Amino acid sequence: VQLQASGGGLVQTGGSLTLSCVVSGTTFSDYGMAWFRQSPGKEREFVAVISRRGSATNYAEAVKGRFTISRDNTKNTVFLQMNNLKPEDTAVYYCAADPRGSVLPRPSVYDYWGKGTLVTVSS
Repeated sequence: VQLQASGGGLVQTGGSLTLSCVVSGTTFSDYGMAWFRQSPGKEREFVAVISRRGSATNYAEAVKGRFTISRDNTKNTVFLQMNNLKPEDTAVYYCAADPRGSVLPRPSVYDYWGKGTLVTVSS
């Protein structure tokens, strides 16, 4: 199972970015998919999760109302639309896959991880 995240970059405060994560080597629709992020000196933290069919989502309080997670099972891809970005959103963003299809915010339940894509929000 391979996960390839992309879409990071440099954006000003208030701007938007959309991250993508393409999954290969497995049946994508069997997996719950999540985004996590990690800033220098901090632990990896949960951002958002989506269920296998996309019917259920969950978000960290810090991003509710600004970020939207979605998936396209025909393209084996999960997305993270990020609006109204703030400097504190600066981090490496990772996508993760859970073969049990959970929507839990704990990193430990995710078996597969992408390498991450860097998002930098300038003030």
